[in-house]
Amino acid sequence: MDFSLIKCPHCGKTNRIPAAAAGHPRCGNCRQDLPWIVAAGDGDFGLVAEQSAVPALVDFWAAWCGPCRMVSPVLDKLARERAGRVKLVKVDVDTSPALSRRFDIQAIPTLLVIRDGKVVARQAGAPPAAALRSWLDGALAATPR
Repeated sequence: MDFSLIKCPHCGKTNRIPAAAAGHPRCGNCRQDLPWIVAAGDGDFGLVAEQSAVPALVDFWAAWCGPCRMVSPVLDKLARERAGRVKLVKVDVDTSPALSRRFDIQAIPTLLVIRDGKVVARQAGAPPAAALRSWLDGALAATPR
């Protein structure tokens, strides 16, 4: 299983965060909710995003895409602000062609919110941070908890 290292924004301790798990990650030191930011691809997307216990914000991106590089820090910030309520799943379209076809990705970045295995919101392009925050909060509010 893949793990990522996340520094707790509350106490500063580094935690190993699994790509997929029941519930959501909490700091092993101070027990605060941690931001959940992981990568997924053709092989593990179902487990990581579609079976997530919390809504998954999926970012379809590519390393060569300027707008993707602009929106990525905003998405990371949103994931930190909504720790425990959302999982940010980054999908590189160049290494995950099957997912790009499956979700009919025509432009990047394309963002999806997946809740209980279903796409509940979709956003193409790189809107300003305030618009992105508003879109995500609307998508999260529209999904049952």
